[in-house]
Amino acid sequence: MIRIAVDCMGGDHGPSVTLPACAAFLAAHPQARLLLVGRPEVLSALPPGLDASRCTVVPAAEVVEMDDPVEVALRRKKDSSMRVAIAQVKDGAADVAVSAGNTGALMAIARYVLKTLDGIDRPAIATQMPNAAGGATTVLDLGANVDCSAEHLLQFAVMGSALVAANGRENPSVGLLNIGEEVIKGNDVIKRAGQLLREAAARGDLNFHGNVEGNDIFKGTTDIVVCDGFVGNVALKASEGLASMIGAFLREEFGRGWHSRLAALVAWPVLARFKRRVDHRRYNGAALLGLRGLVFKSHGSADAFAFEQALRRAYDAAEARLLERVQRRIARAAPLMATPSGESPAATPL
Repeated sequence: MIRIAVDCMGGDHGPSVTLPACAAFLAAHPQARLLLVGRPEVLSALPPGLDASRCTVVPAAEVVEMDDPVEVALRRKKDSSMRVAIAQVKDGAADVAVSAGNTGALMAIARYVLKTLDGIDRPAIATQMPNAAGGATTVLDLGANVDCSAEHLLQFAVMGSALVAANGRENPSVGLLNIGEEVIKGNDVIKRAGQLLREAAARGDLNFHGNVEGNDIFKGTTDIVVCDGFVGNVALKASEGLASMIGAFLREEFGRGWHSRLAALVAWPVLARFKRRVDHRRYNGAALLGLRGLVFKSHGSADAFAFEQALRRAYDAAEARLLERVQRRIARAAPLMATPSGESPAATPL
C-alpha cells in the first residue's frame, strides 16, 4: 500500500481540483491510500466517486496562498496544509507528499522539515518535457537554484539519473546544457562541471553524453539535461507555451473562411495527436530531489487531469523506492560531489 499525503488546499483551485483528481487516481490505483490534508470543514463532505475507505482526512487550519512570501509560509503558517502534508512523510505516515502550492514555499518547508540528504547541498526540481523521440527528457534544475556551482550540477546529474532509472531506464544518458557541444565552450562553471561529469563517467558513476544545446531537450538527444534553475525554468515555461500556441492556432483557423476550415479538418487528426504529445498537463508532477523524503510539485494552475498525473508520478516514485536509489548513487559519487567548502548550507531557521 503506497500512502500519499495530498495538500488539498494548495494551488490556484484547491479542493475543486485536488479532490476530483484524487477520486480518479484511486480508481486507477487499488494499492494506494491517500491522506487528505486541509481544513476539516472543507474536506468533511468528500465528492462522489472518491473511495472514502482509502482516505484519511488530516486536519490543517491554514493555507499557504500562491502569493505568500516564503517567510510567511515558513515561519508564520506552521499549521498549513502544505507543511502538515510534508510532516506526514517525515513522521512515516506517508511515503510521499504532493502539493500544487507556492513553489518557493514548498521547497523551503520541505527542506526545513525533511532536511537534505548527506552529500547534497541543494535540492533540485526535476520534471519531464516531451521530445521528438516519442518520450520525454528529464530536466533539472527548474527553478530551485538560480546560481549553481559545478559540484551542484554534478549532484543534479546524479539525482536525475536515479529518478530516470526508477522509471525503468537503468543507465540513462546525461547532457550538460551549454551554448555549444564543444568542450571549450561555456563559462567557467560549465567547463568545470563538464570536467566533473567526465570524471564521474570514467568512474562508472553515471552515463555522461557531453554538452548539449537547448534544442536537444526536445530532440531527445539525452535522457537527462542538467542546468541551473534560471535556465531550466525558462525552458520549462517555453515548453508549456507550445501546446497553448497550437490550441490558439487551431481555434483561429476554424474561425476563418470555409477553405481554412476544410484544411484544418483534414489536418485535425495529426495536429490533435501532436497537441496531445506536447500537452504539459500530461507531464505534470516535478520531483523535489535531494531531500530525506519524497515530495512532488504540481503546477499551481493544474486542472484535475493534470493533478492526477502528479499523483501518478508520486506513486510511481514511491513504488520504485526512488529515495533509496538516490541515496545509493550519491554515496557512490560522493568523492566528486563535495563543494569546495565541503559543507551544506543550514536549513532556513524558524
